[in-house]
Amino acid sequence: MIEETKISPQHPRAESLINREKLIKHQKTGIVALAGLIAHGRGEAFDYLLGEKTTENALKAIKAAAAAMLLAKQPVISVNGNAAALAAEGILNLANVTGSKIEVNLFHRSLERELAIKQLLETLGAKEILGIGEAASAQIPEVYSERRRVDPRGILVADVVLVPLEDGDRTEALRKMDKTVIAIDLNPLSRTAQWASITIVDNVVRALSILVKEASILRNEGLEKLRKLVSNFDNQEVLAEAIKLINQRLSELAREGVYIPEVIEIYQHLER
Repeated sequence: MIEETKISPQHPRAESLINREKLIKHQKTGIVALAGLIAHGRGEAFDYLLGEKTTENALKAIKAAAAAMLLAKQPVISVNGNAAALAAEGILNLANVTGSKIEVNLFHRSLERELAIKQLLETLGAKEILGIGEAASAQIPEVYSERRRVDPRGILVADVVLVPLEDGDRTEALRKMDKTVIAIDLNPLSRTAQWASITIVDNVVRALSILVKEASILRNEGLEKLRKLVSNFDNQEVLAEAIKLINQRLSELAREGVYIPEVIEIYQHLER
């Protein structure tokens, strides 16, 4: 029995703490690798810089991503431990809305972790999970980690691959295979963000929730509108805008000082 820490909904950063607890819980269940905890902390730091909200810039990428997945003939959602721990329900909802397959793909691969992720997804209603054990019998060229192993029914033949919380070498390799790669990455400077066809610079939980909503709306639109959303999208422009936003927020905070209501309230109380 894994004891869970109770997070008060009144806590100013309740959502962030809940996500951390999910990762800690699923590290103990074997779903999340220890390295995944480090990766999450790095991403959370960028989330601070972006204001911990989905920006208009990210929303633009989300709409393009939804359109690309709906236009795809064989879309696949690649799932690692962190993605499963944080957003399993969002992954399933998106797969249902876009007709995507789900494939487990891990850097720190073991059959135990694969089966743990599979069980979590099946508990939520998933019918088929690719990439488990010997099913990952194909290989991606020029990838030398365990991420090179993919399912010939999934990522190998996919035309569009969503890679939430990805690493850069596989993103680059998938692009070289002429696949459209959609990344969800809070760091606009990462190799994943730079190599992806469409980069959503946002927290994976927020992004997947909005992605499901946008896909639900767009699937009722004509193909011409979907194609226009994809063709008009410029990933380098989106990444540049994200970097500008971070720079702008840091400049504003440097000029005005960081205002933390809780701290101000404590000092005012002490003065009284």
